[in-house]
Amino acid sequence: MAEETRTAPAAIDESLLEQELTRVKHQNRFMAVLRSTVSSLIVVAAAAVILAMLVLPVLQITGTSMTETLNDGDIVVALRGSGYKTGDVVAFYYNNNILIKRVIARTGQWVNIDEDGTVYVDNVKLDEPYVSEKALGDCDITLPYQVPDGRIFVMGDHRSTSLDSRSTSLGCISDDMVVGKLLVRVWPLGGIGPIQ
Repeated sequence: MAEETRTAPAAIDESLLEQELTRVKHQNRFMAVLRSTVSSLIVVAAAAVILAMLVLPVLQITGTSMTETLNDGDIVVALRGSGYKTGDVVAFYYNNNILIKRVIARTGQWVNIDEDGTVYVDNVKLDEPYVSEKALGDCDITLPYQVPDGRIFVMGDHRSTSLDSRSTSLGCISDDMVVGKLLVRVWPLGGIGPIQ
């Protein structure tokens, strides 16, 4: 009877095993970092959306009622709050739109406007360096006009075309209509800066 010879199984190449183990560890580490990065991005995006909605709304300007201060297409950041003063530029809701105007007077103050468009608040002429061309505009309110309780008298900087508190169709705005005070222009890049 012939004797059968058996050969020993081939030795596993340890270097191949180490390479595979290193590859699997690297893949697991990569996936952990990827999950962590995606989770972080989702949290940051959610925080940015909440911040934008509740504290710092970002708005795009449409129209020409605030030229020279703001132009059609500009993107601005506003700050929610209260206590707006004369000269502040505010955004507010009107007929499912957001309008941008400048605060002229607050509750109880008297507003008067001359035929040439010069504005007086409580018989004191307003210094308005932001207005390049004064005009009485679309004014159908009885002057002098006292701002009602809980209201703000607003006007656009482009006085001849702006629909604002001088017209009874818009009138004075209530505090709860205000989205916020405009702080800074962020677009176009050449115009980045605080809104005055």
